[in-house]
Amino acid sequence: MNPVLIEIGPVEIRYYGLMYLTAIIASIFLLRHEVARKGLALSKDDIYNLILLSVFGGIAGARLYYVAFNWDYYSMNLKEIPAIWRGGLASHGGFIGGFIAGYLFLRHHKIPIWRMADSILPLIVLGEAFVRFGNFMNGEAHGVPTTLPWGIVFPEGSPAGNQFPNTPVHPTMLYQLFYNLGVFFIAWFGIRKKPWKDGFVAAVTVILYSFGRFFIEGLRADSLYLGPFRTAHIMSIVLISVMAYIIYKKRLWIKRS
Repeated sequence: MNPVLIEIGPVEIRYYGLMYLTAIIASIFLLRHEVARKGLALSKDDIYNLILLSVFGGIAGARLYYVAFNWDYYSMNLKEIPAIWRGGLASHGGFIGGFIAGYLFLRHHKIPIWRMADSILPLIVLGEAFVRFGNFMNGEAHGVPTTLPWGIVFPEGSPAGNQFPNTPVHPTMLYQLFYNLGVFFIAWFGIRKKPWKDGFVAAVTVILYSFGRFFIEGLRADSLYLGPFRTAHIMSIVLISVMAYIIYKKRLWIKRS
């Protein structure tokens, strides 16, 4: 298990970065077809710009979120703040940053926010599934020790291996990977093409993702905390509550005639 796929002199190609690139390519391909199916007024260049801006906004948000909750370390190691290739991105921060960037772009182009969100949110969940494989190769986003037969001993030098040397731990990054794939397939192939009101697919996707994240987070050994509470637990509860309220308030479960 090695985070570096190819190393040529000083140049390294890491799984983590490669998974981000894979997520971007997959999102562009799927979103182009979805925009055409919905007849939205976005050109190919607009789609590329939307995804790239959302990715950059997501990465910035994910890093700032992670740094903020680990400020004791980063305040003493300021040069480490931009080193995102070593990991250290928080998915909820990425969601916030990506949402802000995407929202501003869509408002500028006068594209219905919720209608576009129905297409984008499942792709974000799919993209995180790819990135979780990068977490696996880095040996991060790992779980607590376990005696279950699928527990994994991560190599020395990885975050998991350093924290729990020669000890099997829950591969929580793989749990999240497979759970995200399940959420994506439900959203993309199960409910996306049915005549729901705008926003239903997006809201259900966020609820399903947050439900799984809440329980998987309970097995994580590297959670971020706000006081005695895991931040992912707080965010999951908030997102489930907000999306459930939006579904109820806007009666999104009623299909368009």
